[in-house]
Amino acid sequence: MAVSNNLIAILNFIALMCSIPIISAGIWLASNQDNQCINWLRFPVIFIGILFFLVTLSGFVGAYWNKQGLLAFFLFAMAFLIVTLIILLVLAFVVARPSGSYVVPGRGYSDYRLSGYSDWLRNHVTNSDNWKSIRDCISDSKVCTKLNQKYASAEQFYAAHLSPIQSGCCKPPTVCAYQYVSPITWVNPGNPVSDADCSLWNNEPNQLCYNCDSCKAGLLGNVRKEWKKANVIVIIAVVVLIWVYLIACCAYKNAQTEDLFNRYKQGWT
Repeated sequence: MAVSNNLIAILNFIALMCSIPIISAGIWLASNQDNQCINWLRFPVIFIGILFFLVTLSGFVGAYWNKQGLLAFFLFAMAFLIVTLIILLVLAFVVARPSGSYVVPGRGYSDYRLSGYSDWLRNHVTNSDNWKSIRDCISDSKVCTKLNQKYASAEQFYAAHLSPIQSGCCKPPTVCAYQYVSPITWVNPGNPVSDADCSLWNNEPNQLCYNCDSCKAGLLGNVRKEWKKANVIVIIAVVVLIWVYLIACCAYKNAQTEDLFNRYKQGWT
């Protein structure tokens, strides 16, 4: 095996090892309770990790066994994957950049407004066709009822760092000035006309604020948070892929030159 092929094989073995934490991170994101209700959000990082693994595996096999056709496929697939990941990063940054969260004085958590998010997210995640199934999933997940076991007093609850879904779906908006009874029981709104969601709050455990815009906004806040985590993983993948690809291109070119030289040399012996 040529020296250049040795280098390509070593680089691809390193990249192959890098795909394992990417796949592991994807599995962790997919198993996160907050992501259970958005199926398409759960698996993209796993898919990226598997693609990463397959592409680098093809490069390793092609280099180790000197399969020039497989090496050429590897370089083409690498270029395609790098361009695709960069496009996804740009789109994710543009779509997920606006935030609907806002600070609530005297609270450890933020509240969320739907108008703060991009039109694409609002139209594709919280439209009427999708929301019923998402709402039922959130209710069935018991993400709100579990708060009763965690916070025993109003002071503890007000200081809590709630997730976007917990803040948006499990309690009424703070501006409504409801009085705290328990994390999912609130009474006597002091400012009931300040927000349309104030009239939608219901103390029934299967109702709560699941029909509120604040719940939709909380869900989008969670999507945005998870996308930011996924983007870090994708950026690492892109950096590693570009590094491997550039060196592999040089090594592949050198391997072609070495092969041509060896054929030329054999013709004179």
